Amino acid sequence: MTNCIKIDNEDIKIIDLLINTNIQKEGYYLKRIKSKFSAKFFLFIVMAFLLVQLPVVGDYVRVLNTVIHESGHAVIALFGGHIEKIALLSDSEGITYGPESGKIEGIVCSMAGYICSSFMGFVSFWLIRKKKYTLLIDILLCILFLNLILWVRNPFGLIWIVSFTFGFLLLLIKGKQTIINHFLLLIASILLVDSIKSSFEIFEMSIIHPKFAGDAANLSMLTSFIPTQAWGVFFLVQALLFPIVSLKKGLFRIEGIKFSSQKENVL
Repeated sequence: MTNCIKIDNEDIKIIDLLINTNIQKEGYYLKRIKSKFSAKFFLFIVMAFLLVQLPVVGDYVRVLNTVIHESGHAVIALFGGHIEKIALLSDSEGITYGPESGKIEGIVCSMAGYICSSFMGFVSFWLIRKKKYTLLIDILLCILFLNLILWVRNPFGLIWIVSFTFGFLLLLIKGKQTIINHFLLLIASILLVDSIKSSFEIFEMSIIHPKFAGDAANLSMLTSFIPTQAWGVFFLVQALLFPIVSLKKGLFRIEGIKFSSQKENVL
């Protein structure tokens, strides 16, 4: 025997109302997501993520984030004395050499590397969102030239800075403005991806091998009462905080870059 369920007009109206309400909610959340992100942002983030995973090429492009990281150490160290040199290594690692400094200077200097690289990723997307491409170019070139003139002295580091700077300048001189803008967006994406990746790596190292956790281990020795693991968490949290702030400010809503046959003067 089959039981039949009768549905009157009032039931149909209620069902229609619920369906329309759900559709409206989905549309609202979809609009919220679209207001914060863009397909272009996701495309370049995926490209950057895949690029840094590649052997050799991945390490080469990651050195850009290393330069910014070590520059953060170097600039802070200058306030407490001076630095001797920066070494950029082929595995994308970097080392800043300098004399021993005071405890406070040492703590601030050790914190500066990861914070500066994360902050630079934030600044890059902010400038791109504001379409201030020339200012971003000036900042990047300034960092590269400072390292070339003042700090980097090891062979690989010099080769990297000269080759990257030469390629960058060649693109600025010969490339169309749209290509330059897309290249800057790729650089910003690499900085964002690698700042999170490197912060996660030091967090992971602080848990598995605390003594070899780089800046986190140095900070643990300088503070004594704060363990390496806590500093590893700190570095990871700050790396995630900048993208969250960027998201709230809508910096990942990258507008379409218009193609133009005319090239702006970016130098």
